[in-house]
Amino acid sequence: FIPPTEAFLKGLREMTTKYGALLVFDEVMTGFRIAYGGAQEYFGVTPDVTTLGKVIGGGLPVGAYGGKKEIMELVAPAGPMYQAGTLSGNPLAMTAGIKTLEILQRPGAYADLDRKTTKLVDGILEAGKAAGHAVCGGSISGMFGFFFCDGPVSNFKEATESDTVKFGKWHRAMLERGVYLAPSQYEAGFMSLAHSDDDIDNTIQAAKDVFDNVL
Repeated sequence: FIPPTEAFLKGLREMTTKYGALLVFDEVMTGFRIAYGGAQEYFGVTPDVTTLGKVIGGGLPVGAYGGKKEIMELVAPAGPMYQAGTLSGNPLAMTAGIKTLEILQRPGAYADLDRKTTKLVDGILEAGKAAGHAVCGGSISGMFGFFFCDGPVSNFKEATESDTVKFGKWHRAMLERGVYLAPSQYEAGFMSLAHSDDDIDNTIQAAKDVFDNVL
């Protein structure tokens, strides 16, 4: 998990505008997870097209894309680009999605999500470093990840220099203790509002046990 910098995203917006190219944000992971308006709200950068995944259906099968009026008017029936899907507008997914969005609009939802994620990440990193392991990580709101290196990791090259073998051992040992984390250092983990502080405490304790006795 490598958070983008605001300067990088703003640079992309400036460059695509300059050369007349479309700026497309893939918000399949970041949509509604790091802010109600996704990464574009969080970083203050507006793309031309946005893609979203099953988060808009409360985790059920659905996807969506949207963009500027002049782009969306090219999509049928208004325009010549045909688009259809078997699960488009599925009532179950739409109902779950509407409820998810309602929950996320409740006061303090994102503050609570950020607090829980920060508690988890800080607790795991503290346990790893206390046991003498080179480990780093980061988070934005409900997304997080770890690398087994001193860090910080800010690009792909730096990520490839981390210890993936140790990450694999750590992941398997955590799984044996009932904690299912993202199975690759290149994937992000997701905190949920449904996770309790007890869940987080138990996860940190499991990580401490693995850092102390397995790795």
